[in-house]
Amino acid sequence: MLPFFLALALSTTPVAADAPVDHYPTLPHVHGGDHTYTEFGGKDGLTALMDDAMNRWLVNPRTRPFFEHADQARIKHLLVQQFCVVLNGPCTYEGRSMAESHRGLQVTEGAFYALVEELQIAMNQRHIPFPAQNRLLAALAPMHKDIVTK
Repeated sequence: MLPFFLALALSTTPVAADAPVDHYPTLPHVHGGDHTYTEFGGKDGLTALMDDAMNRWLVNPRTRPFFEHADQARIKHLLVQQFCVVLNGPCTYEGRSMAESHRGLQVTEGAFYALVEELQIAMNQRHIPFPAQNRLLAALAPMHKDIVTK
């Protein structure tokens, strides 16, 4: 299955400052050191990729409802952190677990696949090598079970 890391912070319910945060115990990592992180252009490349992907998600009718009224800047920031960690970059992920982030959103398989398709288009447009794209998607794939809820 393909990954869906839709919104690390999509929940419209704010978390109290003193509430426990359910962090992903361990994020997956691509194999082979930080080479893939470099192929994505490091943090600047990931930031540009998330800008492009968010623009695409806001246009696609299957993904727009999850993003149009959400804190898009925060989502992009957390996705950059998450991808950086997964790609063995020098980052720390500060977001919630995928299960917590997507609780109550009723994410469907169709929305999941639409998000991945748009991400793949954005990666292609940024000329990220196809093997690097596959390594990222394969590392993220196990999160599917925590995201698709409908």
